[in-house]
Amino acid sequence: MDNSQSIAGAPQSQASFEAVDLIREVFHYQSRFEGSTMVFKIDYPVTEDPAFPGLVKDLALLAKTGFKVVIVPGARENINEVLKQHDIASSSTSISDVPVRITTAQALPFVEMAAFDVASRFMTLLAGSRAEALIGNFVRARGLGIMNGVDTEHTGKVDKIYADSLSRVLNLGMIPILPCIGWSPSGKPYNVPSDEIALAVSTAMGAIKLFIVSIHDGLHADFYHLPEKPKTRPDGRLDRLTTQEAESLLAANGVFNGKDEGENASWQQYVRELKLALRASRAGVHRVHIIDGREEGGVLKELFSNLGVGTMIYADEYDSIRAFRSRDMPDVLRLLEPLMQRGLLVRRSAEQIQEKKDDYAVFEIDGSVRACGALHDWGEAQGEIAAIATDPLYADMGLGRRIVGFMIERARKNRMRRVFGLTTQTQDWFQTLGFKETPVDTLPEQKRKIYDQSRKSKVFALEL
Repeated sequence: MDNSQSIAGAPQSQASFEAVDLIREVFHYQSRFEGSTMVFKIDYPVTEDPAFPGLVKDLALLAKTGFKVVIVPGARENINEVLKQHDIASSSTSISDVPVRITTAQALPFVEMAAFDVASRFMTLLAGSRAEALIGNFVRARGLGIMNGVDTEHTGKVDKIYADSLSRVLNLGMIPILPCIGWSPSGKPYNVPSDEIALAVSTAMGAIKLFIVSIHDGLHADFYHLPEKPKTRPDGRLDRLTTQEAESLLAANGVFNGKDEGENASWQQYVRELKLALRASRAGVHRVHIIDGREEGGVLKELFSNLGVGTMIYADEYDSIRAFRSRDMPDVLRLLEPLMQRGLLVRRSAEQIQEKKDDYAVFEIDGSVRACGALHDWGEAQGEIAAIATDPLYADMGLGRRIVGFMIERARKNRMRRVFGLTTQTQDWFQTLGFKETPVDTLPEQKRKIYDQSRKSKVFALEL
């Protein structure tokens, strides 16, 4: 064989392999997130960047391929410009260290005009991509009132998200656009910060992801005084942060290694974005992504690639799971009782739970127990995952899956080689978690002796 042909063919073959890996990666994330709700909070400067049409085209593509896309446009800079053009005075007050615009009756019509102007920019480009969109009144608001002795007049906060209406729009494959305006039940308009709307929508719709899209060079590890540097990319940008790391970053005495006013202005923007990301994570959003809107295909790269291009803030899967305490008994029984009544779970008394209390764990949200589960050791290096129950109000947050994941890690730490669950009606759910059906005679001897033949429970096991 000609050496030149051999050498020339090698890079092509390597590129081919890389392309196949990329395709596999895309299909993996497509199947994982298809049908999920994702909220995109997009700052106004992004709309004036040459990359904006490409960003909107990518959002349209996501919507047309099965993702539920919600857009929350920021409009602060556009509002500032419109008010300035019409010689309308604008001032602000600080609430919890966050500046909030005081929207006067004189300013309100111009604020609405500027907000809907930005929303229309999205509508226009989405129409060009043949994606159906709707600018709607999905936000019920109420006035902030008097804050720090200052009347905020027509500045409001989110009172309610009309989630049912949003769901109907999303189920039709349309993209809802929520400008920074909300209305009271009587129809009074309020100027509502877009960050607050993005947070409220993400929570109300059970969004699996919140994207914060703005214009900056990204979060870099060298910006901060931290004892341990989080994971970074080769260019120094922070790849991902746990909520604990993000909190540590913000608490690092507010120290920023900026050298000029421009960099310190960027720091203020990073602080705002990180605070929003943390609030969203605490509210149950699985992943929050901070990306640069100028990055070509940035949303797609962040969504469909393990490497991504932005900074992901995420809660540790198990950071809200803790050991069962005796005072949790009423909450655990409250979660178990409906399932025991329906025959989905074997009946357990408070005494039986207390006897094996060390086997149990609970998932706590804002100080309240919202899910529970147990891992029983039956010897022979096998453990039973049992008593998995979730508060119905939190059913869409995947708490049961996360409890099972916690128990699997506990089993590994205890050197078990296998975990199993018994079920009469949740076979499909166990299969989605990687469990496979196995005969009853594969159970450890102690468990086989007390296996209830009358229930005819199926056994699903996972090899560790």
